[in-house]
Amino acid sequence: MQSQHAAKRPAPPSSDGPLVDVGQAEAALVEHYPRLVRLAYLMLPPEQGGRSRRVLTAHALVQRALPRGRTAAPVIPAQPRQSADGRAAHAARPGRRPDRAAQAARPARADDEDGGPGYALVRLQVVRTALRACPSRRRGARRRRAGLSALPPLPPLLPQVWGLRLFPRSGGAEELALEQRLSALSGPARAAWVLRGPERLSDDDVRAVLTDAGAVDAAGALREADRVPAEYRLLGSPAFDPCSLQARPTDLVRRRRRLKAALAAGAALVVCGALFGLPDDGWGPDGAAAPPYALNRAAQAALDPGKLTRVSPAVWKSSARTDFSVWPARGDLAGDTGLLRRALAVWARPGERVRVSATPGTPSGGPAGPPQLLYAGTADNARVVILHDGLRITRYAEPLDGAEGAALDFARVDGADRAGASALVLSRSDGNVRYLTAPWIRSAGARDLREPGADTADLSLTDGVTSPLAGPVPKPGSCTSWNVLELTDDTGTRLVTDLGELVPAVLTSGRPGAAGKAGEAAGAEALRTWSPFACSLASMRSAGVRSVNAWAFAEQPLPDASGSAAWVCTRAETWQGGGTRVLAQFHTPGAPVGAVAARAEDVPQCGEREPRVLAGVLWKSGAGTWYLLAAGSRGTTSVTATGGVEGTAQGNLLTLEAEQGAQADLEGTLENGDRVTGLR
Repeated sequence: MQSQHAAKRPAPPSSDGPLVDVGQAEAALVEHYPRLVRLAYLMLPPEQGGRSRRVLTAHALVQRALPRGRTAAPVIPAQPRQSADGRAAHAARPGRRPDRAAQAARPARADDEDGGPGYALVRLQVVRTALRACPSRRRGARRRRAGLSALPPLPPLLPQVWGLRLFPRSGGAEELALEQRLSALSGPARAAWVLRGPERLSDDDVRAVLTDAGAVDAAGALREADRVPAEYRLLGSPAFDPCSLQARPTDLVRRRRRLKAALAAGAALVVCGALFGLPDDGWGPDGAAAPPYALNRAAQAALDPGKLTRVSPAVWKSSARTDFSVWPARGDLAGDTGLLRRALAVWARPGERVRVSATPGTPSGGPAGPPQLLYAGTADNARVVILHDGLRITRYAEPLDGAEGAALDFARVDGADRAGASALVLSRSDGNVRYLTAPWIRSAGARDLREPGADTADLSLTDGVTSPLAGPVPKPGSCTSWNVLELTDDTGTRLVTDLGELVPAVLTSGRPGAAGKAGEAAGAEALRTWSPFACSLASMRSAGVRSVNAWAFAEQPLPDASGSAAWVCTRAETWQGGGTRVLAQFHTPGAPVGAVAARAEDVPQCGEREPRVLAGVLWKSGAGTWYLLAAGSRGTTSVTATGGVEGTAQGNLLTLEAEQGAQADLEGTLENGDRVTGLR
């Protein structure tokens, strides 16, 4: 179990925090740049590379801390608490707090100085990269036993200053003593000391940040940091200010020698390159490959819009296959040769102004031969072309106003069945989504997964394209709705949801492996199962998810006559096979949404290969008593807790009184005698 549900190791900050785009992160970085550079400078090992190298490395770490796209900011504290009204709480191991004098040494910070989610995200990246830059003590010990010297740190790529050495001003005896004490600490311990001091975080928050940054033993780092006095007033000295620097020249004689050597090496490289570039020689033969300038017939055919595969609209009715290979070519621009030629050319050779994205495990290279045309038409403010090459769906979009630039998106769809090939995301605009549906879809509607009793809103279908549907993008900090697409064909009704990719994920419900597969999620019972846990789908965005199944594996009576809680396991399967995500969730009466009790990746639990699961959580009753609650799936004959809470219960349910923050390990016994451990 994780810290929320009596785990040994604290859970990382939730990925369900507010989304931060690159602009917000850049604004936070620029506004708090001196503060972030000082954080990195204090975390880096003082004894390696000299003060000049350390200063440049600190600036480089901060300048490389921007995310590549919209990223969920860390939530501090990471564990969702559950109050007396029934919300689940994470149990965290209490860490050692600084003494009162240390607390008093930290001046209170105004709310407007926190920096918001953008600053929290950039700070986490700075801490993560600074910890990676710190040498491992174990690795250093192995090198010393082998008689080798410690490896010097690599210089940062940027920024670089040629001909000058930059370093902070010298401090007094107190500053020197503090730096010596910090140098004796490990990298995580220095990070804990700095986060406690200049960043003014509590021990729980420090532990959460260190864990998410990759520290193995955050609690041990806090204990180690206690060895250094909380002399945070000294950090105002110029000796610890990497943005107020002195400049001195480097070794002038050595620099002159290196310049001469570099010129000689460059001349030799030019001569050797000219010799290698001679015909019938060079780097070596390429076997049966044609010369680089030769034209390949298959590659040329893939770029010819006249050779695109176009499927007849009636093929799907008689074909044994029900996937994207039987979709007909649709759209008002399916005959626009110029548009199709541009789409194929950009697919083969995307330029600098083309935004390219691909789901995990999806290659983004050009087609091996003429692909199949699924759609070419106008959608919102763009001309869109959708192609299929047997392995991938490729969407090309260019603006209607003639502006430069285009978008190219790839999604892996090999092995798609009738449900997985039901719809594609055609366009997104102003928070709305348009879908292109399969030819066998008879009707489409919009449904709020958070409102299982509400009626479905009908959506119009024009040549397979739906009218706009509000996308499932919850506001940061709240999730009151989650809109999904309901599709109906001759075999029944199913739900799909947009998770930020080309192919929406299919939602199912039921015990994995029952009757060959889990049932669809459009029935009344399945909708009630999904309702409290719909918002957990946000943690599965942009992961190449193919389907998500919700399995209500247990119902547990709560102590103190508080009603019954539902245990649900959600499992996200991906198109690439690996990267599956499993969440064990806990929902109590009166709570608006369920809480994540355990999470794991690439495990067989809660799936068709292993349809069983065991999870636990710390819960506080309305009377103020803490309990350890655990539940196993059907076939569990006993559940045992060890560690901070100890006890055994027959059957698949366990209820034990516990202390706040207690931690325990869970183990269950199955009917066949096998053992199952708590999901982690």
